[in-house]
Amino acid sequence: VGNVASVIASGFVCERKMRLVPPNTRPMSDLTGKQRRYLRALGQRLAAMLHVGHDGVTDAVVAQADAQLTAHELIKVRVSENAPGSRHDIAAELAGRTRAELAQVLGRTALLYRARADEPTIVLPS
Repeated sequence: VGNVASVIASGFVCERKMRLVPPNTRPMSDLTGKQRRYLRALGQRLAAMLHVGHDGVTDAVVAQADAQLTAHELIKVRVSENAPGSRHDIAAELAGRTRAELAQVLGRTALLYRARADEPTIVLPS
């Protein structure tokens, strides 16, 4: 990794556990615990709509996730065992690249949420 000044100058953000996350790949804002709980309850009955395989988070996966989020607002993503990197890293990268919120990672399944700009169907509790 280079020195701290070069990392900061490049725009990368250091998250916990000293992982470097490129700019524009971080989620928009944090959900409250109550909102996460509500989304987890809604997501319990969903089937995984998207699978991340051994190629990881490719542009095609991001495009498909973006289309699914636009259509449904809340999606489940299944991360394959032979995906590169940890399931948390892959879920966070996908959430960041789609500008979505990561509501939950449970096992190899992640729950992503992004409200529609016009006429959102899921109303989060405040």
